[in-house]
Amino acid sequence: MDIGVISVRYARALLKGSCDAKIENKVYCEMQALAKSYIDVPQLRFTIDNPMLSKINKEKILVAAVGGSPCELTRSFFRLVLKEGRESVIQFMANSYITLYRKKKNIIRGKLTTAVAVSPIAEQKLRQMVEDKTNGAVEFETEINNDIIGGFILEYDTYRMDASVKSKLKNILSQLKV
Repeated sequence: MDIGVISVRYARALLKGSCDAKIENKVYCEMQALAKSYIDVPQLRFTIDNPMLSKINKEKILVAAVGGSPCELTRSFFRLVLKEGRESVIQFMANSYITLYRKKKNIIRGKLTTAVAVSPIAEQKLRQMVEDKTNGAVEFETEINNDIIGGFILEYDTYRMDASVKSKLKNILSQLKV
């Protein structure tokens, strides 16, 4: 069984169905919540894979994992996956849906790492700069990391701009060693 092929096929079907129903944004949020639930609660995978648990209870758990009130398409999707016995790859289906959705909507993931919290205005300016360069929307994640001392590290797509004090000090140190 090829998990990648299976998960992408199911994700494509879900994306097509959600686009036809014009609820792809809602399903995207639900699949993000499901993927996050699998990361946050490692026992979820073992529970869903448990053959002793009924499909009805598995569906209830999956519904709870997406926030408790998914759209009818997501519920139908869960039922189909459970009926076909593919619940062991539902986490991969959710991640595949997220990837396909981002590709379709031209959404790029970006990450901004700073030593201290940045103002919303500064974050918005950096987001706008990335959107202008990529001609797409950006899902921005911010992280505070005291280890970089100051400055920032901006990452998106395959691009990385390291303007941190830590990297500058490393460069100076390496030049002094030569």
